[in-house]
Amino acid sequence: MSILSSIGRIATRYSATRARYRTERILRSLPIELRKDIGWLEATDETSNRRPEIFC
Repeated sequence: MSILSSIGRIATRYSATRARYRTERILRSLPIELRKDIGWLEATDETSNRRPEIFC
């Protein structure tokens, strides 16, 4: 395994994580009625606001 492949994997994981959190921010900014309509159940659960570790 080369250093470049390791850096590539880390960059890919970082990019995917950023995209997921960006989507979460957009969904959380919607009104709660609309979030319920689209079926995003985590929208009402504010206790799951903690982010997991990116590089486990």
